Amino acid sequence: MNHSAWRTRRARQLAGEAVEYDQEYVDARLAGDLGQAVYNRRIELGLSQAELGERAGMAQPQVSRMEGGDTVPTLPLLRRLAKALDGTLNLTIDEGDSRVTFTPHAA
Repeated sequence: MNHSAWRTRRARQLAGEAVEYDQEYVDARLAGDLGQAVYNRRIELGLSQAELGERAGMAQPQVSRMEGGDTVPTLPLLRRLAKALDGTLNLTIDEGDSRVTFTPHAA
């Protein structure tokens, strides 16, 4: 394939073409989405990384790595995070899409 024929995955997707993604790419994106959701909820609550770590039974560097998308948490850790962030963790994984959000518990 020459350079003029090469197009990005996003451009092909926008053009309506089927786009295949490597599993590592999908996993990394999900880890990044989770990290962003944890960060957003932590900031909403006005917590530092150390405070969240204390609530969730984690060290501050672990919180930092998770927020950076550098680690994939276990299910028990996700449960502790949801409790520590006073919300429900919503994780949607579909063939070509994933979403991670926290829904705050009612006050």
